[in-house]
Amino acid sequence: MPSLDVSELNIVVSVLGAFTVLYGLVAVKLKGVWYLGEALPAVLVGMLLGPVSAKFLDAKRWGSAAADQQDAITLGVMRVMIGIQLVIAGYQLPAKYLQLHYKELIVCLVPIMAMMWLATSVCVLATIPKVSLLATLVIGACVTSTDPILSQAVAKGPFADKYVPRPLREIISAEAGANDGFASPFLMLAVNLLRLTENRQQTLVERGRGVGDDTRDVGIALGNWVIETLIYIVLLAIVYGAVTGYCARMGVRFSLSRRWIDSESYLLFPTALGLFIVGTCGALGTSDLLACFIAGCALNWDGEFLAETERRHDEVNSCIDVMLNFGGFMYIGIAIPWQEFHQPDVTGITYPRLFGLGVLVLLFRRVPALLLTYKMMPAAVKNWKEAIFMGYFGPIGVGAVYYLQHTRLLFPKEQVASARERELLDAICPVVYFLVLFSILVHGLSIPILSAIYKFYNVRTITEDAVEIRRRSIYVATPPNAFKGDRDTFIVYNRFFRPLVGMATLPISRPRNRSDNDSVSTEDEEEKKRSQAVTFGRVDIGDNRI
Repeated sequence: MPSLDVSELNIVVSVLGAFTVLYGLVAVKLKGVWYLGEALPAVLVGMLLGPVSAKFLDAKRWGSAAADQQDAITLGVMRVMIGIQLVIAGYQLPAKYLQLHYKELIVCLVPIMAMMWLATSVCVLATIPKVSLLATLVIGACVTSTDPILSQAVAKGPFADKYVPRPLREIISAEAGANDGFASPFLMLAVNLLRLTENRQQTLVERGRGVGDDTRDVGIALGNWVIETLIYIVLLAIVYGAVTGYCARMGVRFSLSRRWIDSESYLLFPTALGLFIVGTCGALGTSDLLACFIAGCALNWDGEFLAETERRHDEVNSCIDVMLNFGGFMYIGIAIPWQEFHQPDVTGITYPRLFGLGVLVLLFRRVPALLLTYKMMPAAVKNWKEAIFMGYFGPIGVGAVYYLQHTRLLFPKEQVASARERELLDAICPVVYFLVLFSILVHGLSIPILSAIYKFYNVRTITEDAVEIRRRSIYVATPPNAFKGDRDTFIVYNRFFRPLVGMATLPISRPRNRSDNDSVSTEDEEEKKRSQAVTFGRVDIGDNRI
């Protein structure tokens, strides 16, 4: 006889499917008119259906419902979610972007990240009373990196298409992709220093990777940090990602030349590559996040991979991106530890203190660092207004949750942890999760508010670098910052993706640079486009925007 089977799997897939369907029915309104991405609605749904409110979704009941399984589930979900999207973010950058803009990236990854780490740690120290300085350094390192997924809404979303200059969009996307892996040195330095004060004889983690047998020796601790973190975790990840991405690019080129690879396999290639790197780097113990981003950049080093995806009208990777955002951010909404946001007797954490911490982090974590260093990267950040914009939109998201779970694995369980370690373990979870929630809410609502301000003051949209794209259906909505060409085309301004554009043939309102003349299209394609080019009238624009 038929019977109801209200299993956890059936509940999860039903909720995810229902949310995806309902969101999709009004996606153009949500993203193109109201500028709400996937993250904020997904987190709100997770919160409403999670264990604190409706008790409909609870990761602790999934699978075998083993004790402490939620930590492992959370780490796994974050690794897969970030890894795949970092490969996608890497190959969507212009060809040889890391080589052409290495100075700007060094500024973003060294002085800016160091100032962000210290500023965040000071904010935590000022608001959370019962946490030591070294513990705040660990917590600050977890939220130092900008979230690569939330940042893409600023770099590639409808608002960016209209108002954010392309050089600024590209550096935001590249920085968010790279600094997730570069947070490891700051985290491990703080962890090693904290363990140093405990005078422990055992190593930090298994497989002999720790602060050495004699933790009283600062030289051993710092030496192991250099060898294990800078060389093994960071440098090895860069080399592994570059080699893997290069081999993948050569393999794709070989298969394309013989027409062995079909469109489905080609368009799914970044996702498959991301899964492979996440798995192998996890087995090796190196940084899977950094390796994924480097592999994505190497995959499109000559620009041909992105060019071919454009020729094939790639919608696969954007769909995978959206589904990962739905599932991942809904899971974050489920996993938020609301009961730990108020523990005045244990760590001194209260809701007012957490709210004050969120405001301090929003103001001082990133904006001062950008204002001090933006003149060191004039090709990407032109003035102080763009520096404030880039500094403000440095969201905290899934990367922070990843480092939170990774940090908890580095320390013993609370029952056998020392007093300082218990302080850290008690405080790190509510602080990081609250900052993630605060950032998703504030940055998710900032774009609609900023858009309304721009419309009120009649700030003009960017009207340069026109690109003609094919309209694949009469029911396709007009893209942001675009107008209809003929029946089958749209004319799009300030498009992030530009592999097939002969920039030298386009009318633009700014001086041309080297990247405008370097097209990754073939010579035959460029000659064909020149012969069929439509000359658009030169458009005068004001110095508007950020």
